Amino acid sequence: MTKEKSVTFQMSGGKEITIATGKLANLANGSCTIRQGDTIVISAVCSGPAREDSDFFPLQVDYREKYSAAGIFPGGYIKREGRPSDREILACRMADRPIRPLFPDGYFDEVQIQSMLLSADCVNIPDVLSILGASTALTLSDLPFQGPIGALRVGLVDGNFVANPSNEEMEKSTLELVYAGIADKVIMVEGDAKELDEETLRKAFEFANEQVKIQIAAQLELAKTAGKAKTTPKLVTIPEEITSAVDSFCRGKLEDACFIPGKEERNNALNQIFSELSAKIKSDFAGKMDEKSLAFKLKMSFDNIVKKTIREAILIQGRRSDGRGVDELRSLSAEVGILPRTHGTGLFSRGETQALVITTLGSPKDAQESDSITTGNRSALKTFFLHYNFPNYSVGEVGRITGPGRREIGHGNLAERSLAQIIPANYPYTVRCVSEIMASNGSTSMASICGGSLALMDAGVPIKSHVAGISCGLIKEGERAVLLVDIIGSEDHYGDMDFKVAGTKDGITGFQLDLKIPGISIDLICEAMKKNKTSRIKILEVLNSCVSEPRKELSAYAPRIQVVKINPEKIGALIGPGGKIIKGICEATGADIDIQDDGTVKVFALNQKAMEDALQEVLNYTAEVEVGKVYRGEVKSIKEFGVFVEFLPGQEGLVHVSELADYRVNDPNDICKKGDKMTVKVVGFDSRGKIRLSRKEALAEIK
Repeated sequence: MTKEKSVTFQMSGGKEITIATGKLANLANGSCTIRQGDTIVISAVCSGPAREDSDFFPLQVDYREKYSAAGIFPGGYIKREGRPSDREILACRMADRPIRPLFPDGYFDEVQIQSMLLSADCVNIPDVLSILGASTALTLSDLPFQGPIGALRVGLVDGNFVANPSNEEMEKSTLELVYAGIADKVIMVEGDAKELDEETLRKAFEFANEQVKIQIAAQLELAKTAGKAKTTPKLVTIPEEITSAVDSFCRGKLEDACFIPGKEERNNALNQIFSELSAKIKSDFAGKMDEKSLAFKLKMSFDNIVKKTIREAILIQGRRSDGRGVDELRSLSAEVGILPRTHGTGLFSRGETQALVITTLGSPKDAQESDSITTGNRSALKTFFLHYNFPNYSVGEVGRITGPGRREIGHGNLAERSLAQIIPANYPYTVRCVSEIMASNGSTSMASICGGSLALMDAGVPIKSHVAGISCGLIKEGERAVLLVDIIGSEDHYGDMDFKVAGTKDGITGFQLDLKIPGISIDLICEAMKKNKTSRIKILEVLNSCVSEPRKELSAYAPRIQVVKINPEKIGALIGPGGKIIKGICEATGADIDIQDDGTVKVFALNQKAMEDALQEVLNYTAEVEVGKVYRGEVKSIKEFGVFVEFLPGQEGLVHVSELADYRVNDPNDICKKGDKMTVKVVGFDSRGKIRLSRKEALAEIK
């Protein structure tokens, strides 16, 4: 049995992490466990040969959280984990993105990394440990991984940066930054903030960079004693004769085609050139090479020369495919209220990218409930969410129609967390935004933020200001680097970076960095951040010119919510035995009623009458008895000495025979019968605390 080997290191604040290998998953190419506190994640990597004529790197990263890690059972009828949650999918994406650029070009072997939460202490957050685990497993393996990388979460609590904050610390934090990189170079960032300024975010990057260096040193130390020797990878290359033939044919043809402003027209022109190229090359190489292999290498070679043409034009001439300058935004437009029956709509267009966002308001019962393995909270409620949909027609293509994939979940999450920062605390509605991408040519997640901000204001959600998002790209060759504001699809595809930043006029609310190269300097990413801010201000001006503040009135089709406060001691009276009272009110009025322990009562109704009826019932059952106030009640019983009247639900008082009229009454039955309505006034309490009522004084008062 392999002997376990481990290394332990401390990050800022004295937080200790232990990386161990050799005890579990020893048949994997590389494996390790990462432990912080009593939270433990295992990561294992395996590989297989490249698929025939594969032209991409099929890296698969998976992360799963098992309920057994926290000593609990899965909720619901089926007691086994099902499809991965959004949280798990987002963790997969965060691990994939910094690892993918660190494999050599032309390496197309299948690589699979699986991480799993083995133990959860509900204090330390495990997802970021899986990124560190994936890096360590690859470093220990014989695969051509050009790492290792470090990865951590950074919080900002009381003005101080915190490395890998606990759940409790994150609740107080004004920043959530997940950072991954190599020494002095960032590869991936993702997170949100409460309108943070750019300089503070820069300091957070610098803080994270120092922690990354500690993590990298620990991985290299472990690899010296437990790592495998790296093998020479088999890389897919294109024969020089094909490269020369493609270059010769395309010379003088691509320059015009690559710089047609419209996406469809540009693609059509390039496809035409490729069709002519294929016919010529296949004729020249007939009998020299397998036809399928030739077609594969021809496509790769053509893609490479298109990439080179576009990149050189930007680096040398500052010329972009659609004719813009490197700092120039595409044309912008914004509209609201374009759908008649929705609660709020926003249509945002930037060039050929178009996002239609629809806002729906719901009751507290519409909140999304989920078990949280990592916090121990089994009834976590989410009252704001944004769902992102990317149909095939948005890029003018056909394809399988399925549910949301990892990309859709990731884009929706970035838009959601960027907008969540400006949703008012304790807003009584549950709010759902749905971004339907109508057309895509770059940065649809940022368009979803802009459209979502418009839709929220159109729905009357009291957000204090608009949020806008924009992406900055990069073309880098050696020491030369050009930053591109508002990248289009081809610049994303052939470029090196997609850095998205969203925020208000006062600061950053969300951000995400993807790189295709193995890291850039913090100075360069901060320069991009400044360009994003300049562009964001311009977009905010367009949003404000469309709608500058939330609607004062909700849509006629939006439900109504009203919040009242009752004495917490009256909660039992409102609920009734076995919930009888509250259920009766809901059935009678059609309203939904949510009662909280502090006496906050939220009444949700689909129309104003139902709202008024439900509120009246709530107030009737919870009202405090007021001496001197007149009530309309029901006679419950008649005695010789007087009449008992229920003047509030569950509240009865005695009208003494002497208080029934302003004359002598010998028999109360002469005045009323059981079940009659009677107007009474509360005149006080007797020596035993019982309520005293007077019909005589009530009649005198209302005359």
